Amino acid sequence: MKRFSLLSVALLYVFCISGIQMVGQETKEKEWMLGPFQRFTQGKPIISKDTLSTFNDPMTGKVVNWESMATFNPAAIVKDGKINVFYRAEERVGEDGIGTHTSRLGLATSEDGVTYIRKEKPVFYPDNDDQKKYEWTGGTEDPRIVETEDGKYILTYTQWNRDTPRLAVATSDDLKNWEKHGPAFEDYKDGKYNDMSTKSGAIVSKLNEDGKLVATKINGKYWMYFGVPHIWLASSTDLVNWEPVEDYEGNISPVLSPRPGYFDSWLVEAGPPPILTEDGIVVLYNAGNSKNIGVEELGNRIYTGGQALYDANEPWKILDRADKPFIKPELDFEKSGQYKDGTTFIEGLVHFNDAWYLYYGTADSMVGVVKAEDKEDKEDHEEDKDEDDQ
Repeated sequence: MKRFSLLSVALLYVFCISGIQMVGQETKEKEWMLGPFQRFTQGKPIISKDTLSTFNDPMTGKVVNWESMATFNPAAIVKDGKINVFYRAEERVGEDGIGTHTSRLGLATSEDGVTYIRKEKPVFYPDNDDQKKYEWTGGTEDPRIVETEDGKYILTYTQWNRDTPRLAVATSDDLKNWEKHGPAFEDYKDGKYNDMSTKSGAIVSKLNEDGKLVATKINGKYWMYFGVPHIWLASSTDLVNWEPVEDYEGNISPVLSPRPGYFDSWLVEAGPPPILTEDGIVVLYNAGNSKNIGVEELGNRIYTGGQALYDANEPWKILDRADKPFIKPELDFEKSGQYKDGTTFIEGLVHFNDAWYLYYGTADSMVGVVKAEDKEDKEDHEEDKDEDDQ
C-alpha cells in the first residue's frame, strides 16, 4: 500500500507539471465506455474568439467580424494526417443573448492534436443560395461530421432562420467545397417533420481495418441519433435523406430521455458520432441537469457528458447507461462566457495517433479538447507497469 501511494503521488506530480488532468474519475464507470479522458492543454481552450478576423458577408454585402462574439461547439475529422476541427463562430449582432447572433463554421487544423492553425475566413456559412430561407439570418450551427468508406464527407448541422431550427445535411469530397442538401427530413412523408425543431445529428461510425473512423451500415442502413430534449433515431440508405424511427401509430419515438434523479434530469442531446464497438453502439451525449429533480450539487442548466450503450443490431435498444457524467465543467473557461452556468458540450470525436480526441464547446464561448488512449495501448501500458512493479 505504501508503494502504491508513492506511485500515485508521483503520477499526480507528473500530470500536474505536464498539464495533464484526469477528467472525472481515473477509471471508467463501466467497461464498455470510451475513456477515461485526460485534459492536456494546460487548462486553456484551443480556440477562442477573434475580434479582428473579417469576412465579406453574402447576406448583407458588408465586411463583418465573423468570429467576434464566440467560437464553440466543434465537429472534427481526420484527413491527410491532420485533425480538422469545424467550429461554430458567432458574429456579434444586436443585443446579447443566446441565439441572437449570426453563426458560421470556421476551420482549424492540427498535425499533433495540440497546436491548431485557423483559416482566416469561414468555410461554411449562410450564402445567397437555395437554403437561405432556412439559414438567413441566424446561420449555420453546431456541426457533426463523418467520412464514408469511399472518402466522401457528410456534415450534419443546424439551419437557423430565427424561426425554427432544422437539422440539415451537406456533403464534400475535399472538406473545401460543400453541397448543401437541405433539411434532413424535408422529403419524408411530404415534410411531416420539416417544421419540427430538430438538431444535433450524430451518425453511427466504426473503426475500419485501417484504423480509420467511417460511417457504417447496420442491417443495410445508416443510423443517426439526433435531437433535444429527447434523443430520437433515424435511418438512411444514402446519408442525405433520412427517415425518423416511428412507433406503430406513426409517431416519432425517443430512444433516450431525461432521468429524474440523475445528471441528465433536464434534457439529453446527441453528441459526436456514436461508435460501433464489440460491446455495441457507444453513444456519447450531452446532458442537462435540473437540481431539484437531478443532482443538486451540479446546479441548474449545467451541461455535462454522458454515455449510453445500444444493441449493435437494434440501434433503438438500450443495453446500459452510465449513472454519472464522464466530463463536466471544471475549469474556469468551461464555466465562463455566454452560457454562465457552464458547459462541456461534446460534438467532435476522432481517432488520431492511437488515441481518441474529444472536442467540446465551453459555455457557448470557446473550444476545448480531451483525449484517451486506445484500450489496447492502455492494457500494454498497464502490463509494462505491472512488470516494473514486480
